[in-house]
Amino acid sequence: MPLYEHVLIARQDVSPQQVDEIVEGLKSEIEAAGGSVKKTEYWGLRNLAYRIAKNRKGHYALIGMEAPATLIAEMERKLRIHEDVLRYMTIKVDEITDDASPVVAKRDRDRGERGDRGGDRGDRKPRRD
Repeated sequence: MPLYEHVLIARQDVSPQQVDEIVEGLKSEIEAAGGSVKKTEYWGLRNLAYRIAKNRKGHYALIGMEAPATLIAEMERKLRIHEDVLRYMTIKVDEITDDASPVVAKRDRDRGERGDRGGDRGDRKPRRD
């Protein structure tokens, strides 16, 4: 079976638990069709590049899966109807890695840098008047 990565964006006014419920529903549908879910990630509430249906932000989630192509078409049909899902994209990939995606890795790296800073802005250059 082919491997896919599926990213979906849910409305900003739903809770992260509701996004998890959407992802869990997709997981159960994939497993019922004989596929398997390799990894899931919740990327959090992020700013959108442009407004989508009056939303400026959206909850992002990633699903890495192995599934038949017919299931992907059916899954996308159901997401098109789902009122909480703004956008989705499914991409066929060669492999699914177990390590964190670049979005999650950057978020974790940024959090670590902020913690090391300690609020000190460092030395300032003298002002020239």
